Amino acid sequence: MKISRLIVAAAALLTASCAQTGLSEPASVSAPAVSATQQEEPFVIAANPLAAKAGQDVLKRGGSAIDAAVAVQAMLSLVEPQSSGLGGGAFLTYLDGATGKLTIYDGRETAPAQASPTMFLGPDGKPLGFREAVTSGRATGVPGAVAMLAMVHEDHGALDWSSLFSAAERTAEEGFVISPRLGRFLGIPFPQLSTPDATAYFAKANGERKTTGDRLKNPEYADFVRRLAANGPKALYRGSTAAKIVAKTRAAPLEGRMTLADLAGYKPVRREALCNPYRVYLVCVPPPPSSGVGLLQLLSMLETTDIAARGPEDPQAWFLFAEASRLMYADRDQYVGDPAFVSVPVSGLLEPAYVASRAALIGDKAASPPKAGKPRGAVLAAADHTLEPAGTSHFIVRDAQGNVVSITTTVESIFGSGRMVDGFFLNNQLTDFSFSPVDAEGRPAANAVAPGKRPRSSMTPAILLDDDGKFAGAIGSAGGNSILAYVAKSLVGAIDWDLSMQEALALPNLVARGANIGGEIDKFDPAVLQGLAARGIDLKPGQGEDSGVHAVMIRNGKVDGGFDPRREGVVLVGTGE
Repeated sequence: MKISRLIVAAAALLTASCAQTGLSEPASVSAPAVSATQQEEPFVIAANPLAAKAGQDVLKRGGSAIDAAVAVQAMLSLVEPQSSGLGGGAFLTYLDGATGKLTIYDGRETAPAQASPTMFLGPDGKPLGFREAVTSGRATGVPGAVAMLAMVHEDHGALDWSSLFSAAERTAEEGFVISPRLGRFLGIPFPQLSTPDATAYFAKANGERKTTGDRLKNPEYADFVRRLAANGPKALYRGSTAAKIVAKTRAAPLEGRMTLADLAGYKPVRREALCNPYRVYLVCVPPPPSSGVGLLQLLSMLETTDIAARGPEDPQAWFLFAEASRLMYADRDQYVGDPAFVSVPVSGLLEPAYVASRAALIGDKAASPPKAGKPRGAVLAAADHTLEPAGTSHFIVRDAQGNVVSITTTVESIFGSGRMVDGFFLNNQLTDFSFSPVDAEGRPAANAVAPGKRPRSSMTPAILLDDDGKFAGAIGSAGGNSILAYVAKSLVGAIDWDLSMQEALALPNLVARGANIGGEIDKFDPAVLQGLAARGIDLKPGQGEDSGVHAVMIRNGKVDGGFDPRREGVVLVGTGE
């Protein structure tokens, strides 16, 4: 099946789905079946070598991609606690190597049943300050990563769940050496590090805070993963750990509203992949509440330009990227939310005529911050100003049977809320909601808080299919709101400019959202900066150091994997035998 036929099929499914539901829903796309006996070269790409090795060891034992992913996440929760963990949430894109079927697993956190649209407003009716909200009890959503991983494992696991946590348990007991990245974060005055839990966890015997090179042990986490291995996800969602989570989130300041019933009732969601073409590939991402539709829209706008004929040394290429990004973010911020609560105009945002009309707004010089457009199916909503800090990680696994996991996982801000239970940090994911439920004119925000609602996410773990519908690559990133720009830049570099994946990920980052256009100015050629300035873009420093893109392309049958040089990632190909 060539890509043109895949696209037609996707469009037909999209139209039919929207007609049936009345809402904008994504299409599902299945590649042609692949022989189950066909052996693929396995790999693990993750942000920490200990986590990647834990996954590789599971593959060596005959584990599947999801078996390895469980081991990777369990280790990341220990060695990269500033980014993700068992107290957070995740989106996972899964490709079945035998059938070619794509499935999205939504492990996004949910607001408690007692949550209210005004829970992030102060007594004066104004939004709380972010530093005040981030460490509050009400910042934590019901964790979803563990339940989601258990669901995928039940669908696609090969080894027993109980066998997947030994590396994390052993490392927690014996301790690990704090890496330079974790050590650097421990030296920054994040509000989360001032909490009693974080202060005690990272303290030396003399009371000073640990840093790079120090050994960190976590016996509480070792005990928890032992129980998680033996009892499955109920070890988190019921019993003593659940009671501790409720107590911790209901502690001052700004007590939360989570209950044991919220934890026991959490359900991950299987969703259909949202797919759209870019050049010769089909890019497949999670639908809302993920912002995958924003990535697809940005790529579609760029495809109407001549960016592919240019290159990383051409300021016009970066100008086109910046202006298209601003248009995408204006739409994403306005319309994307939890589809169970708001109508998201997914198909309207991706219609070729609408995409072309948005791209046509790109002029010769940077315009004032663009407003959201009016795609088909759009419902009038308030402009959104949600903050999304960059406490996130992305990793990719393929097993020998060709099954692929692309997963973005997070505790939201650096070290989540700073509150810990049984050796892991709790997320502060509810701060991903709009703090203001309505605007000055009373229009509701698509991303306002509501009981049971999933906050909008920028996480967009993607899988690419080639023109035969076979696996061609996978990509995702950390970075909060900037994830969409980081991933799009990397795809432009790898696909349009024919760079190796490692070269593409190393390209300077540029993030343009509203009036804010920032990037890694020290990594751009001065001629590029001058060219951008001539086009009305005075690039500001920032928006780059927090990227964590991990990606792979299959080129001529070979694995071309890359890790973000701004982090401590590694690409492990094979099983290490």
